[in-house]
Amino acid sequence: MTYQADLELALQLADIADAISLERFRALDLHVESKPDRSPVTDADRSVEQALKDLLAAKAPNDALIGEEYGNSGSASRTWIIDPIDGTANYLRGVPVWATLIALAIDGKPVVSVVSAPAMGRRWWAAPEVGAFTKDIDGSTRELKVSAIAELQNASLSYNNLQLWDQAGMLPQLTELSRKIWRTRAYGDFWSYMLLAEGSVDIVAEHDLKIYDIAALVPIVEQAGGKFSALNGPLTAETSSVLATNGKLHQAATNSF
Repeated sequence: MTYQADLELALQLADIADAISLERFRALDLHVESKPDRSPVTDADRSVEQALKDLLAAKAPNDALIGEEYGNSGSASRTWIIDPIDGTANYLRGVPVWATLIALAIDGKPVVSVVSAPAMGRRWWAAPEVGAFTKDIDGSTRELKVSAIAELQNASLSYNNLQLWDQAGMLPQLTELSRKIWRTRAYGDFWSYMLLAEGSVDIVAEHDLKIYDIAALVPIVEQAGGKFSALNGPLTAETSSVLATNGKLHQAATNSF
């Protein structure tokens, strides 16, 4: 099976998302609301998702869709999973670290994805038999490969939000792991996983996620040679706590939690 056409469609979706989200970034009239879970949503989130939903209805009418803002539609073995703006809190505060996440899952497994961060001038994508690649800020393209770090004492960890670790009752485990490794940072959201795929970070762990937060990250990490799972077990559609590594450190990281 070839995924080239699916990847080209995902890249087209990303182009549309970039145009909409960049136009509204740092806009003085940006409209912000709080969703029932108290997370923020902007008019840009909704406009991006609606535009992608419309294009998918025209280009892939038989495929299902899972979106963060407008929910699910259709039922099929092929499902597009979209987070219109991952990092909405950054977006509404004028921080450029945010991205549109686009994934195609087949029989529940994310296989094709694009992560596009236009305010950073960056994009990442992956598909089977294609590999994982990124476009740098200078417009050049390079293939992604995770690091070869094999010992915790030499590893760099990105853990995201301390409050969420505390709420999960796992702050002591995170603190203990931090004593065993070289470096800890909280790059946050999609950015941690893209740095993992690039070989700049070795372990990423995070809580309180939904499928649209996760799906697009998986093919890029895996095609770059890394491993993606739930924090303690296999990755499923219900997973909310995740662990991603360069593969060599996965068991050691799992044992730490």
